[in-house]
Amino acid sequence: MSQTRTDTIHDLSFDEFDEIHSPRPLATEFGGLAERAVSRRGFLGAGASFGAAAFVMSAGALKPLPVAAAAATDRLGFEPVAANGLDTVTVPPGYRWQVVAKWGDPMWSRSFEFDQTTRGSGESQELAFGDNADGMALFHRGGRNVLVVNNEYVNRDIIYGGAGAGEPRDADDVRKGKAGHGVSVVEIERRDGAWSIVEDSPWNRRITADTPMEITGPARGHALLKTAADPSGVESLGTWNDCGNGRTPWDTYLACEENFNGYFSSSDPDVRIGPAFKRYGIGLRDWGYAWATADERFDISRHPNEPNRAGYVVEIDPLDPVSIPKKRTALGRFKHENAELVLAANGQVVVYMGDDERGEFLYRFVSDGRYAEGGDNADLLESGRLFAARFADEGRGEWVELTPEAAGMASRAEVCVHTRMAASAVGATTMDRPEWVAANPNRAEVYCCLTNNKYRGKKPNKGGDPTPVGGPNPRAGNLYGQIVRWAPDGGDHLASGFAWTLFVVAGNPAVHGDANAGSRNVTLDNMFNSPDGLAFDRNGLLWIQTDGDYSDAGGFAGQGNNQMLVGDPATGEIRRFMVGPRQCEVTGIAWSADRRTLFVGIQHPGEKGGDSHFPDGGDTVPRSAVIAIGREDGGLVG
Repeated sequence: MSQTRTDTIHDLSFDEFDEIHSPRPLATEFGGLAERAVSRRGFLGAGASFGAAAFVMSAGALKPLPVAAAAATDRLGFEPVAANGLDTVTVPPGYRWQVVAKWGDPMWSRSFEFDQTTRGSGESQELAFGDNADGMALFHRGGRNVLVVNNEYVNRDIIYGGAGAGEPRDADDVRKGKAGHGVSVVEIERRDGAWSIVEDSPWNRRITADTPMEITGPARGHALLKTAADPSGVESLGTWNDCGNGRTPWDTYLACEENFNGYFSSSDPDVRIGPAFKRYGIGLRDWGYAWATADERFDISRHPNEPNRAGYVVEIDPLDPVSIPKKRTALGRFKHENAELVLAANGQVVVYMGDDERGEFLYRFVSDGRYAEGGDNADLLESGRLFAARFADEGRGEWVELTPEAAGMASRAEVCVHTRMAASAVGATTMDRPEWVAANPNRAEVYCCLTNNKYRGKKPNKGGDPTPVGGPNPRAGNLYGQIVRWAPDGGDHLASGFAWTLFVVAGNPAVHGDANAGSRNVTLDNMFNSPDGLAFDRNGLLWIQTDGDYSDAGGFAGQGNNQMLVGDPATGEIRRFMVGPRQCEVTGIAWSADRRTLFVGIQHPGEKGGDSHFPDGGDTVPRSAVIAIGREDGGLVG
């Protein structure tokens, strides 16, 4: 048992863990903000209106389709799915789904079949598809398909549940847990209408918490990244808790390290936890994985710089199985959700990123170099400028550059390691958990899920920055979340200014009559909570995935399991496309080259000990999976 365990720690979510071990003081200066009553009519009348006519933006920033023209044809094109609590995947009439890959599936002929009793060993997990599928992308070469999938974390009660412990018992259990994290790279093929893993493909690869990585960018070689094992500060081991993702025009994959802090602990109970560690949630206790008991680099009393080597965007070349993944420190260090890459008109690379924690910030990276089609673009994420977003209440905003001078830091390297503190220093806007960011492929506008924030207007963030009600965060004690969108001035992603509005404010109109009912495009037929995953299809439709409360009770009554919806930015219409199994999160999305298959991640079914046996049914262990959705008539999906 880890010295960092408590009796209940393995039952906590990352948010709950951080709140217990890095508590924030009550923000008494907010006073009545948290109690301020806002009617739904007054809330919407204050500027949070929706639909094609609701853009409150600079002239010419966006040119949405007229409502009447957009409504003449059904752009969404499917019959909506009703909310439910079933332990299966529900798709619209005329669609079907199948499992492509699930946790523990063999990737090579020398692999082991999944053992329902033991749930495998360290060796078997290293040869198998990882746990808790999240962000993903599909790459194509020579008519073949390579699927890259983040394996965010492992469900301790399930992966270690074979022995009834729900926690690692020995070094091999730790090895198994580390191998369940990271990234799975698998070739997949369609045979007889069904997708499956191609065992022994030359592209199959597991990238885990022990895979060698190269540290690149401004922080490479900096004193903050040097350790006894790596005195030069240029190499590290592993990536873990990779949440959302990104991809580049030069066919590489961006894995995004999120809740990296929950894996570090201290064998010395008296070790000092400094302000930087506190800001990132690093303390004496880990999240119950006990990695430090078998790998001392996770013991902060012995290796205090090791946490500084996690929390980055990791660039991976999935089509070169011997390539070394690169940690891109130029994109900053925080709890990365995903990395949405667009090209500015002049070829510079712009990457939009959210820091998924209550009261943290939105970021933008702008490369120094320019993309050249067919050229050498390998180092475009090596250097550039980093910005944080500042939103004003009246629908305007600006990107503020995080320079050493503005942040009060000695170097750009420090900005890239202590990015949260730099953003606080320039007065960036605290957001309601900024998660996936998605850019419209058909016009210059960007969307971001603000998943929820029960402390909005009640507590500051970990840096002490206030979280007042207003702007893109309009509700105190926000339990439902919203999606903000912005348009860069002049349609130029390099512009410092932007105009913003809210695309949707989630809520429950069956329970509430005030702002918690949601915006006008939320109805009894499509209501949801906690938007999380986000992606555009080539038609400019917005696919929304949720990771919220699935109790189907109280303030969430009628919302059922987590789900995936489709929104039309031109009209504001939102329609439910899919419902996942019990206690899952729906996350990660990719399309086949012919757009006839939609790949989606089903993460942590049965995570709270619920009666899920997805996807195999019976008395089987619930297993996260990637599923494929297609139309029965073989038509296009998105």
